[in-house]
Amino acid sequence: MTSDAPVPEAPGRPTGRRVTMRDVARAAGVSQPLVSIVFRNVPGASEETRAHVLAVAGQLGYRRDERARLLRQGRSRLLGVAFEPVQPFHGEILDGLHTAAQQHGYDVVLSAVTPHRGEGAALEALLRDRCEALILLGSALPQDRLEQISTTLPVVSVTRAFDAPAFDSVTTDDHRGAVLAVEHLLGLGHRRIAYIDADREAGGARRRAGYQDTMTAAGLGEQLLIVPGAASEAGGATAITGLLAQDPAPTAVIAFNDRCAVGVISQARVLSRRVPGDLSVVGFDDSEQASLPYLDLTTLAQDPRLLARTAVDLALRRLDATTKDTAVTGEHTVLPTQLVARTSTGPCPSGS
Repeated sequence: MTSDAPVPEAPGRPTGRRVTMRDVARAAGVSQPLVSIVFRNVPGASEETRAHVLAVAGQLGYRRDERARLLRQGRSRLLGVAFEPVQPFHGEILDGLHTAAQQHGYDVVLSAVTPHRGEGAALEALLRDRCEALILLGSALPQDRLEQISTTLPVVSVTRAFDAPAFDSVTTDDHRGAVLAVEHLLGLGHRRIAYIDADREAGGARRRAGYQDTMTAAGLGEQLLIVPGAASEAGGATAITGLLAQDPAPTAVIAFNDRCAVGVISQARVLSRRVPGDLSVVGFDDSEQASLPYLDLTTLAQDPRLLARTAVDLALRRLDATTKDTAVTGEHTVLPTQLVARTSTGPCPSGS
């Protein structure tokens, strides 16, 4: 089945439907099994024939259905990722997940969590896509639900810490990050330091505890000032409006994340407060927007690529154990964070 007889010129691409291997065979003037040999890159076709078939396939826009092939083998080579598209930091992690997955011969399927599409629906879509493992960014699902899912395929939680044997997690040291933020502001002379909370978000409880512990250790337990907010610009703007209406107002604010900090800075300027002249602001994430010149935000750095790489490694570790029928227990990795000082923080205003 390696006939190299002259073949007719390839016709145009079939319209209105997906190009199939049969279309390629017909256009190339060869058999369908020969086209299969070419695309499987196995012996049975001459180099001239291979080149001709591949050229015709390119003209027609044929793409081999790798997913169908893998599913016939009981594999998909897909890692499913649930994420919130409104969080810029999640976008940075996604970039790292694609890179890390490709290095291991996997691809990534994304499923968004939105105000009108809950995390449960996002996960069901990934399960229908026959993903081999799930990577959840900032999951809000209860632990027992994640344990239930992990009975059928590996689950890795990213940015939300757990201590469960059935699945894995990787986070940044949120508590230590908040400690560094408070210590930085104390070193600049601030004492009235507020924290804008987002307790339902991944890492929220640990960041709040880090703030409380450090303020208390500095003898400022009676000056703890925690206000509800959200992981958004609107949440930061609303929170700082109330804080600046207090007398005395705080001279420094630690926001739950960079988005919240952006809202704080924008609203403070609307209220004629200088940053950092009147108010120092610290964020969390060191997202791409933090270094923008008009923000130049002091923040706690997370490493999105390291988070992504670790998450993929944990997922593949579980898959490998399943293949070998080996029992593994949960691995929960906490990555270090560091303070990135920029111009959104400065010395406490004199007389404050």
